[in-house]
Amino acid sequence: MRLSTIKLAGFKSFVDPTTLHLPSNMIGVVGPNGCGKSNIIDAIRWVMGESAASRLRGDSLTDVIFSGSNSRKPVGQATVELIFDNADGSIQGEYGQYAEISVKRQVTRDGQSAYFLNGARCRRRDITDLFLGTGLGPRSYSIIEQGMISQIIEAHPEELRTHLEEAAGISKYKERRKETESRIKATRENLDRVRDVRDEVDKQLEHLNRQARAAERWKALKEEQTRKEAELRALEYRGLKSQHDGEGAGLSAAEIEIEKQLAGQREIEAQLESVRERHTDASEHLNAVQADVYKVGAEIARVEQQVRHNRENADRLQRAHGDAEREHAELAAHIATDHEQIETLRMALAEGEPKLEALQQMQDDTAEAQRSTEAKLADWQQRWDSHTRNAGESNRAAEVERTKLNYLDRQGIDLSRRREVLEAEQKATDVAALDVAGEQLHHEHDTQRERVETLGSLLDQHKSSHEKVQDEERQVQSALNEARQQLQAARGRQASLEALQHAALGQEESAASGWLGRLGLDKSRRLGESLQVEAGWETAVETALSGFIDSVLVDGSHALAGEFHALENADVALLDAADGGANTAGTLAAHVRGPAAALAILGHVLTAESIGDAHQRVASLSALAPYQSVITRNGEWLGPGWARVRRAQGSQVGVLAREREIRLLAEQIATLEAQLEESSERLDTLRTSKFEAERARDDAQRELYAAHRRQSELAGQLQSHRGKLETARARAEKVTGELNDLATQIDELQGQTRDARARLDESVGLMGDLEDQRRELENERRALLEAREEARMNAREAADQSHSLALALESKRSSLASLEQALGRMDAQLRQIEARRNEITEQLAAGSDPIAELESERQTYLDQRLLVDKQLVEARRALEDCDITFRKLEQQRHLAEQGLATLRESLSEKRLAAQALHLRAEQLAEAITASGLELETLLAELAEDIDANQWRQQLADIGQKIVRLEPVNLAAIQEHAEQSERKTYLDNQLADLVSAMETLEGAIKKIDRETRQRFKETFDKVNAGVQELFPRLFGGGHAYLELTGDDLLNTGVSIMARPPGKRVSNITLLSGGEKALTAVSLVFAIFSLNPAPFCLLDEVDAPLDEANVGRFSSMVREMSEKVQFIFISHNKATMEAATQLCGVTMREPGVSRLVQVDLAEAAKLAGAA
Repeated sequence: MRLSTIKLAGFKSFVDPTTLHLPSNMIGVVGPNGCGKSNIIDAIRWVMGESAASRLRGDSLTDVIFSGSNSRKPVGQATVELIFDNADGSIQGEYGQYAEISVKRQVTRDGQSAYFLNGARCRRRDITDLFLGTGLGPRSYSIIEQGMISQIIEAHPEELRTHLEEAAGISKYKERRKETESRIKATRENLDRVRDVRDEVDKQLEHLNRQARAAERWKALKEEQTRKEAELRALEYRGLKSQHDGEGAGLSAAEIEIEKQLAGQREIEAQLESVRERHTDASEHLNAVQADVYKVGAEIARVEQQVRHNRENADRLQRAHGDAEREHAELAAHIATDHEQIETLRMALAEGEPKLEALQQMQDDTAEAQRSTEAKLADWQQRWDSHTRNAGESNRAAEVERTKLNYLDRQGIDLSRRREVLEAEQKATDVAALDVAGEQLHHEHDTQRERVETLGSLLDQHKSSHEKVQDEERQVQSALNEARQQLQAARGRQASLEALQHAALGQEESAASGWLGRLGLDKSRRLGESLQVEAGWETAVETALSGFIDSVLVDGSHALAGEFHALENADVALLDAADGGANTAGTLAAHVRGPAAALAILGHVLTAESIGDAHQRVASLSALAPYQSVITRNGEWLGPGWARVRRAQGSQVGVLAREREIRLLAEQIATLEAQLEESSERLDTLRTSKFEAERARDDAQRELYAAHRRQSELAGQLQSHRGKLETARARAEKVTGELNDLATQIDELQGQTRDARARLDESVGLMGDLEDQRRELENERRALLEAREEARMNAREAADQSHSLALALESKRSSLASLEQALGRMDAQLRQIEARRNEITEQLAAGSDPIAELESERQTYLDQRLLVDKQLVEARRALEDCDITFRKLEQQRHLAEQGLATLRESLSEKRLAAQALHLRAEQLAEAITASGLELETLLAELAEDIDANQWRQQLADIGQKIVRLEPVNLAAIQEHAEQSERKTYLDNQLADLVSAMETLEGAIKKIDRETRQRFKETFDKVNAGVQELFPRLFGGGHAYLELTGDDLLNTGVSIMARPPGKRVSNITLLSGGEKALTAVSLVFAIFSLNPAPFCLLDEVDAPLDEANVGRFSSMVREMSEKVQFIFISHNKATMEAATQLCGVTMREPGVSRLVQVDLAEAAKLAGAA
């Protein structure tokens, strides 16, 4: 895979869409400083997923967007696309099938960043996963920019390790391990949660179990209670049914009695109807007679009314005639009086009119005098206002001068006080004394600085001693840990082998162990533990002794055989423990040392090296005894007419080899324990030394810290003193200047005070003259006011007199006119009264005749009235007789109705009682049916002589039992079943989680194992590459890599380099060029192991001299056969090594453009020219 094209648009200085084609493996990017060459490196790093703005030389990720120039506006987004040629299939997985892969990133001003793979939007992680294991990435060893050389060389061991991990291709393993750890963490959390939930469910189940049992008992009692209640209701139903049947007979008798009472009541009602008709006829006759009485009475009243009316009318006319005579006399008297008043008023008017004219003339004269005095007073007011204005101006001027004088006096006092303060401050400021104190502080500071340097050197010595002890302690600790691991492994192996051996020798068989224990043989050794077999013959011996290998070694096996009768279901073999002597050569016993009984068995087994030899030996022996046989090393056993071999697996196989390994492990464990004890003692000694070194280092550190702090304090005091001295000098100069200014201000203030006092005296004199004028004007004003008041009084009196006389004359005129009008009206009234008086006289003469006729007519009607009154008395008597008869019959009917109502009420009560019994019985039947039982069945089951009280007592007992159980959680039964089901589910889930945890932990172990293997292989290869490339780049010297720890999963990596002729203890002491070449040798060693598709070098050759540049260029040219190099350089020799040059220019300020040149094509053109 190689990078074929880079497309940029809006990225930093590449504002216009720009395409950089990379057809070769040696591309040089050249151009002046600041033209945007490194922006190409930033673009590649950015599109591969870089998320730190500082790595892109910015403050935020939006800084990569073109921000504008003098002639261009900012753009809204930046886009970079990398196109890779994957024809060789370097990229695996989902995109391995594509011959060309496009990776694009786009960011907008609002901070939204988007990634695209082959045009499809994706995540940043997808981009990272795409390049895992290829050596590419935003911070991988394939991108070496300015400043990264020193970072690689001076990197911490842990940081340098990441480059080797990327080269080893284990970054994807780390990602998988991280994911697996996250899953383990999540699984462990889920496991804890499930366990917590299961424990809680167990508690709930225990509680619910008790509740469920109580609920079951409660339900049983409830069912029994329901049954008893239903039986009690059935008994009550039976009793109610009997009562209801008895009430039926009483109802029939009551209904017959009611019918009798109804017949008597109907007979009385018939008599009442007959009397009611006679009463109606008598009532109608009475009404007719009564009408005649009323008619005659009305006529009598009418006639009497007419008589009274005529008499009243005659009386009224007499009174009206007397009133008319009286009114006529009174009106005539009024007319005479009015004539006399009219004459009197006419005489008064003739006398008053001349007086009124004289008073009006006097009113005009007094008004003119008043106007004259008002004009004089107005003239005085004008002169007074002018005087007031002049006096106010003088007062204001005087007040202004007084205020100004007060201000000048206060200002003078303030200036005097300020001068006193400044003079005191001038005397108190001692610049010379401050100079002397500054010299003392400076000397003390220099002394302290020398002490700090001395203590720093001492601290470095203590640190060096501490590091040496710490390194030795780390080595001893590492050896101790390794020994502990070996000891732990050996003990674990020994324990497992012993367990297998015990199982193989039958020492764990419970039936046999009990029998052996009773005989005191449970601690006896087994045959397999006591045999010493020559190496290689273990299988043959185990095959030959297959039935006796787990035999118990005893003294006198035949004597103990008598106890076999107490042994059941067990397989036990006893063997004499006595050792054997010399063994027959050529037999299996010759290769074994052990009990004589075992050797006797093996003495009959001949040996052969192979199955072929065994066949030959069997054939060479003409006649084998029946008890003789031949066996090979591999356990192939031949005998007369039989052959056997053991190839089985399990604990029963390899007993002898296992026993030998157990003995070796015991010796190894003893040796390791001795080593551990020695290493522990050494480690304790080193820790004591380390503690003393740390204490000495810490003491030196504290002293140095105290010295630094004192130096800082002195530096601060010195700096503060310098500031105080400069401030004092500046203040002294300022005080002198202020005193001079104050003297000038005081002189000016005194002159202003003199001028203000002169103006104040002038204003005070003017105010005296104005005061005299004021008194004269006030006297004149009093005289004018008295004259105006006298004129006003005279005018007011004249006006009042004139007005009063005018009003009196006008009143007389009005009275005269009124009297003349009233006199005319009274003459007309007098004429009317005379006419009305004559009319009344005529009416009195005509109204005396009709009264006699009306008196005769009234007498006739009175006679008719006597006859009608008699008829009315007779009619009323007949009607009263009917009423008496009717009331008697009505009383009889009422008594009959009362008796009937009583009977009906009794009948109704009986019916209600019967109905209540029926309803109660139905309710009992319904209650029994609602309880799920049948009434007929219960009645059939219950005997006739059962006492209901017995059932009530039983119900009370059951109720008490239920109360004692309550409160009861009836839902506990269902909840208990649900929780039981849930617990089963949780148990299954817990088992699944435990299985998943074991699987994940196994995956972690596998990943760690592969990671260690790959890292170790990569480290060895890169170390070999550094050792090879370093001398080539330097022309000598040597370099190597070393691990900082023992754990290959976490250990750091450091690089050691020694250029030719130098002994450098720390790589940071190398020059810039030496660091660059060392870093290049490391990077190229990594590339030689796991070449990344391309390598970016940004001015890596800058610190190199001409000779080193030549070697660097030669090596780059050599490696370009496998790796694509894109380098930025200002060195001509490096440029000459490139096959293609790409120039970056910035003719337009702030905007970068590309110019590409194919050097091979250019050389051809130059040669042709």
